[in-house]
Amino acid sequence: MRSFLQVLFGTDALNDRVRQTLVASLYTHPSSLALGAACGVGTSIVAAWLAKDPWIVAGTALLFVIAAFRVGAAFYLQRRTERHGTRQLELLYESGAWSYALVLGLIGALAVDNRIEPQVELLMVGNAIGYGVGISARNAGRPLIAVGQLFLAILPPIVSLLWSGSAAHIAMAASMVILLPAMVSIIMITFRVLQDSVASAETNARLAEKMQLLARTDVVTGLFNRAGLNHHLVERLMLLPAGRKFALIWLDLDRFKEVNDTLGHPVGDRVLSEIATRLRKHSPPDATIARFGGDEFIIACETDGRVELEALAGDLLGAITRPIRIDGDRLEIRSSMGIAMMPDDGSDIDALMQGADLALYHSKVNGRNQFSFFDPSMTRDLVRRREIETELRQALHKEELSIFFQPIVDLATGQIRSFEALVRWFHPEKGELRPDEFIPVAEETGVIITLGNWITAQAAKAAAQWPEDVTICVNLSPLQIRAPGAAMGILNAIREAGIAPSRLELEITESVFLEGDETTDAFMGQLAAEGVKFALDDFGTGYSSLGYLDKYPFGKIKVDRSFVSGINVGRKSDAIIRAVAEMANTLGMEIVAEGLETVEQVRVVRAAGCTLGQGYYFSRAVPDYLAALLLAQEQDGVRKLTA
Repeated sequence: MRSFLQVLFGTDALNDRVRQTLVASLYTHPSSLALGAACGVGTSIVAAWLAKDPWIVAGTALLFVIAAFRVGAAFYLQRRTERHGTRQLELLYESGAWSYALVLGLIGALAVDNRIEPQVELLMVGNAIGYGVGISARNAGRPLIAVGQLFLAILPPIVSLLWSGSAAHIAMAASMVILLPAMVSIIMITFRVLQDSVASAETNARLAEKMQLLARTDVVTGLFNRAGLNHHLVERLMLLPAGRKFALIWLDLDRFKEVNDTLGHPVGDRVLSEIATRLRKHSPPDATIARFGGDEFIIACETDGRVELEALAGDLLGAITRPIRIDGDRLEIRSSMGIAMMPDDGSDIDALMQGADLALYHSKVNGRNQFSFFDPSMTRDLVRRREIETELRQALHKEELSIFFQPIVDLATGQIRSFEALVRWFHPEKGELRPDEFIPVAEETGVIITLGNWITAQAAKAAAQWPEDVTICVNLSPLQIRAPGAAMGILNAIREAGIAPSRLELEITESVFLEGDETTDAFMGQLAAEGVKFALDDFGTGYSSLGYLDKYPFGKIKVDRSFVSGINVGRKSDAIIRAVAEMANTLGMEIVAEGLETVEQVRVVRAAGCTLGQGYYFSRAVPDYLAALLLAQEQDGVRKLTA
């Protein structure tokens, strides 16, 4: 009984949204309300016309006014329920419904009480019963309203029938009394079904919303994922004020794969989470931030222009590069960024993302740990680079590549001590392509690993045909060194060529050591233990450090050509060469001067202390058969001198 009263009078703990839905359902089909009102008013008009009773006529007029008000309100509020409070809508409907039911019931009671013609009495009592039964189903969503209408429509005729004293009337009243609890039971059952259905629908809607949120969220960082980013960007652009710029910053963590490989993916995930926290902190409050995949993030926001974006990108770079400490490990993460703006760089999301991606690619090409703005020329460069990448892969299979050899000469004796292996590409349609065109592309795309291994193998085979005192020098890319099994691949190439490991000298630039990679240490240690030699290439152009010379097994230093034949050659460059030469001699190392083109340059570097020289003055890079010819001529000259 208590539960029944709670439901009836609305004191149960109904979910507000469920209650709102059920109340709104009262207004969803105003046409059915209009039909019911028309039926009730129509029958009342017929009864008033037949009975000629002033009270029935007055009741019919009042019923018409109430019905017109209810139908009008229902049609007006049909699409406006969200503008009004749930309780306000409920009270409005209650007042109209109960008033209509009461007047209809009173007209039925008057038809019985005034002993009008039997057909009028039957018409109005039947109308009251039919209305009470019909409305019980229609308004079961709000039991109090439905039960109230049922009792207000049927009780007046019951009282009037009992008052008349007629056996037939009493029997009819008794059947109507029995009808009341039956209809109340139907109302409550229908209400429970509606309540459960709406509650279930609400629960399913919440679950669907939660699932959609999860589907659009990255589980590691809590940021939007790719799907969430696409959805949110569409909404942002739809609300973008006219004349306002919209920027997209695409950033990639430099060499993040090494974190996962060396420390494990759980540590990598914690790093990503920390980076996400920093991006949230340093991005504009209204920015859309997403993890686009792997170690890539995207930040999208409104902007005033390039100056504001430069400050933002610089702030983000500074935040990312701050050291991260995880379980005692100190990690330094760097990032490359590409920036594009709408409408300057594109009129839609696809164009904006393509521009930012190209700008990111440009940042990586130019040395990483920086940001670049999109420029239309980047598109042309990318097309050219991708064309070179595709053709380079094919060239390796079609044997379009060749190895040329440039001699390294002993400045004291003039004899060839070594050859540096240099790759040349003779394209069947485009002619010779310069190394500075395709080597950077090979490094960016990873083709340099395959290319480098091929160069080492070919150079070692060529060296096998030379005198044993002549060595071969091969340049190594940082990617080659970090590739799995790199040292073993080089040792296999030496064994297959049949030369001693000491005849191979690997030239490494200082950029390899900037990150202090343990892989580099292991690589050099393994090869040095087998007898392979190392030379520090392009010394003086990077972050030169004497610590490299002390830590790693270098036997030779190559001074960059800019100190020998560059535009700034002079007293300072001579002093630098002399200082490096003295240091090398003290450490027991040989020093090579690159870029020698004139006899005067040869005299200067020899006087400064350089022991070896390389450049056009001695010879250009030549094919293997000409390298063998140079060595043969040299041997003939030696034999003639000793004869």
